[in-house]
Amino acid sequence: MATNGYKTPPSAAAGQQPVLHRADEVSELLDAIQELVIPFIRSADEDAGTKHEGHGLQVPGGGPRTTLVEHHPPNKLVPLLDLQLPETGKGKDGLLDTVQRILQYSVNTWDQGFMDKLYASTNAVGVASELLLAVLNTNVHVYQVSPVLTIIEKTTSRAFAKLFGFTGPHAGGISQPGGSASNQTSIVVARNTLYPETKEQGIGNKRFVLFTSAHGHYSLEKAAQMFGFGSNAVRSVDVDGGGRMKADKLDEMIKAAKKQGETPFYVNATAGTTVLGSYDPFDEIADICQKHKLWLHIDGSWGGPVIFSKKQKWRLKGVERADSIAVTPHKMLSVPITCSFLLGKDVRQFHKANTLPAGYLFHSESGGGEVWDIADLTPQCGRKGDSLKLALGWIFYGREGYEKLIDAAFDAAGHLRSLLAENGKFDIVSEEPLPCLQVCFYYKGNGELSETAEKNSKVTEEVARKLVPKGFMVDYAPGERGKFFRVVVNGGTRRETCEGLVKAIEVAAEGLV
Repeated sequence: MATNGYKTPPSAAAGQQPVLHRADEVSELLDAIQELVIPFIRSADEDAGTKHEGHGLQVPGGGPRTTLVEHHPPNKLVPLLDLQLPETGKGKDGLLDTVQRILQYSVNTWDQGFMDKLYASTNAVGVASELLLAVLNTNVHVYQVSPVLTIIEKTTSRAFAKLFGFTGPHAGGISQPGGSASNQTSIVVARNTLYPETKEQGIGNKRFVLFTSAHGHYSLEKAAQMFGFGSNAVRSVDVDGGGRMKADKLDEMIKAAKKQGETPFYVNATAGTTVLGSYDPFDEIADICQKHKLWLHIDGSWGGPVIFSKKQKWRLKGVERADSIAVTPHKMLSVPITCSFLLGKDVRQFHKANTLPAGYLFHSESGGGEVWDIADLTPQCGRKGDSLKLALGWIFYGREGYEKLIDAAFDAAGHLRSLLAENGKFDIVSEEPLPCLQVCFYYKGNGELSETAEKNSKVTEEVARKLVPKGFMVDYAPGERGKFFRVVVNGGTRRETCEGLVKAIEVAAEGLV
């Protein structure tokens, strides 16, 4: 006899509660899940051998399917997935049936053809770290319930901050649930540090304004909406031809805001913009922030991890002059989503800006000026131990391993750009050398790029759509001459994959130009 898919444990003695067999249940279920998950990952390994041909392996399914994905629009996927939340549990068999369908219709980010977003698959260490966090299932808000994970977060964030030149006695950071959260928290810290009265009294009559480049991340505007500044308080600074913030324009805008009675307090510079991958001129921007006494935050969510590479970290020149830095290892370093950090020169500022005594929660005494209940440094209470995922990866691969990963990614991205340039059928948007790991370009065929932005956009959109059943998934972004391709390369991307992508685009574009 079975209960919910498991063997019924032996009966307990009269008057006693049943004997626990949770370990056996976990073992049985993990074995069953592994039988589905491992082939899912292995299929991407096998598919890599065909990518140079410009087409992934065809896989039987309910539609055009490669290892990458069997793609359907929502109105078709809803009945295919057939997700039901029953009154009576369906046990292991019902769960495994659902897991199988989840894998069948999900995008396989382990596949070489996934070149769509600023992240890719994780790795074996990443999978193990997520499993460990699930087993521990603790909240890293107070030290008492998460002593080891608290120490891991503090140790990892200090080591991370040190790489960026934050070497003072109180340098460090906190983990955050994504790059947007890291950026948003930095705004809170900046305002409450520079204008401490606002923490209790609110904004009052002050008209706070923030500055970011025209290519900065949209999380700044979202934060302004949430924190009562209003989206109009975020001022977009012009960029140069390479997508870098114009420091002289920033200076002009700050002066103009002051003349209008506004209160500039925060500048967001970017290390690796979302579209072009550009790095702002940090030294020039830092000079301006120092002159006007503004908080300098650097959003390195995407491009910050180049700090691990001796060969690539020149892009971050001047980063040590920031007051805070956001870095998101789940992007460039293949750490499992989500894993992001807000690093600072002095985490005591984080505490002062965010602390709110709660006697029912925070009981630990600060030892040696150290705050051990980490939630008292952050806006959120519920906190997953995301630092563990970077820590275990760092332990396994070492700084040198991450360096090799990043250098391999830049090599592959450079190879792709060279292929496009040599081909002659592409109009390349990205500079050389590439700012970061995305390669941006138009397809023009044997002629010239159309003067009509709408036509160029249509070609880009149609080719991107046709690439999916070929086993490639890429993104595109708006530009002055219409939408262009934005292909994102990662540390696991093979040179052969880049060659296959170029072939696939040429085939998909036949008859469109």
